[in-house]
Amino acid sequence: MSRAAESVRRLSAVVAASRAGVRGDLLAVCAGALLVLAFAPFDCYPLAVISPALLLWLIGRLGWKRAAWRGFLFGFAEFALGVHWIYISLHGMGGVDAPIAVIMLILLVAVMGCYSAAACALAAGFADDGWRRRLLLFPAAWALAEWVRSWFLTGFPWLNLGVSQVDSPLRGYAPLLGGFGVSFCVILSAGLLLGLLAVPGRRRALALAGFVVLWVGGALLATLRWTHPAGPEFRVSLVQGNIAQDEKWEPQYFGPTLEMYRDLTAENWKSRLVVWPEAAVPAYEDEVKEDFLDPLEAEARKHGTDILMGIPTYEPAGDAYYNSVISLGSSDGVYDKRHLVPFGENFEFLPDWVRSLLRSMDLPYSSFSPGAARQPLLKAAGYPVGVSICYEDAYGDEIMQDLPEAAYLVNVSNDGWFGRSIALPQHLEISRMVALEAGRYLLRTTNTGITAIVDDAGRIIGRAPAGERSVLSGDIVPLEGATPVSRWGNWPVVLLSLLLMAVCAWRKRLTP
Repeated sequence: MSRAAESVRRLSAVVAASRAGVRGDLLAVCAGALLVLAFAPFDCYPLAVISPALLLWLIGRLGWKRAAWRGFLFGFAEFALGVHWIYISLHGMGGVDAPIAVIMLILLVAVMGCYSAAACALAAGFADDGWRRRLLLFPAAWALAEWVRSWFLTGFPWLNLGVSQVDSPLRGYAPLLGGFGVSFCVILSAGLLLGLLAVPGRRRALALAGFVVLWVGGALLATLRWTHPAGPEFRVSLVQGNIAQDEKWEPQYFGPTLEMYRDLTAENWKSRLVVWPEAAVPAYEDEVKEDFLDPLEAEARKHGTDILMGIPTYEPAGDAYYNSVISLGSSDGVYDKRHLVPFGENFEFLPDWVRSLLRSMDLPYSSFSPGAARQPLLKAAGYPVGVSICYEDAYGDEIMQDLPEAAYLVNVSNDGWFGRSIALPQHLEISRMVALEAGRYLLRTTNTGITAIVDDAGRIIGRAPAGERSVLSGDIVPLEGATPVSRWGNWPVVLLSLLLMAVCAWRKRLTP
């Protein structure tokens, strides 16, 4: 045997040994942790391909049980680092005891790890370590796992791979296939990358060609526009009040808070639309209607300005409290938040003893009821608008329900619950993907940041400094028309994934 061949043999042995046993498990943890860097604020989107490619290599010839374990370690590490800010909202802002907050975080992270475990188990169980697993089954299983994660147990669609590609060439697939379709393309890219490194000869050239076609195709699709103007552009102003969480509901700050929002709005009467953040008014609508809201609306109508305002509302007939957005000005209306936040606003999916414990803590916002699944669109600045509150914008399929009627989108939030953590840029990145999928401008107004104006291509065209009291103004264009994903939803990707999994499982069963 030649010296070169012997060197290759030894290197292959070292590489094979590195993915065996505990070493391979540790590499799975490292790969999951590395994936967090693909998302905002780090924005290293190639890692969204490299990290799953490493995971795909690590499950190699493992049986489905061992593959599931490594997939779990991968997902656990990803979410432990990627959503650690939940501890801040539970303990630092919500007042939950530290041990309980840690347990709740670990519980959530463990559940999230089960989805990547399921994807790896399916990939290892239904296909051998070859092109069918890399290019068909693993992308299908991963996209399907993300889709299930978006609705099962109320859903937690955070750190979806597709979102990390909002600045990459793969973004072009978002209006066509949606975020889950982009995730499919990311995992397909990972399989092609692994094939490029692992297979010899002509098949390596085919893997390279497939990778180039996939990414160039995305870049070309990104140049397309699926919607067109519904009218002339108009001016908007987004008010970022920057009210500290520990001051927001204190009686001594009530008057100054209302005065601040009123004054900042009065400085921007030239704008056609002014938007206030989630629960900007620290009182229920009926408590401030006569003395504050009615005079403010009269002034707004005099200047031809509409106001969208986050404010809690109460419905006496059903004795129900809602986290709402109301419209003041040319057209009155109300939108009630329909998708409540797990642990913070919604406990129904938890065991009885956990629900009792959390309710005994009297967490803020924990008494809200969900709004109706279908609600009439608010109208502001002369156009119907698709409104979402807080992390509702992460549920792209629900946002698409407002299309093509909505001419633009508005998200009001209070990310002050998460301090200055990476949750803020992560949430903005999700909003950008939603705007890209919908082909609509999106106005994102928050209490402490990040307040931003996003165009229909998912680009940030205006951004207010986080942690400061400010008003962000800019011009947007109302749009009409529909992107393919707003017409078809996620079903094409879901059905394709199920079909690919069924075919691979059938072939595996026929293989002796």
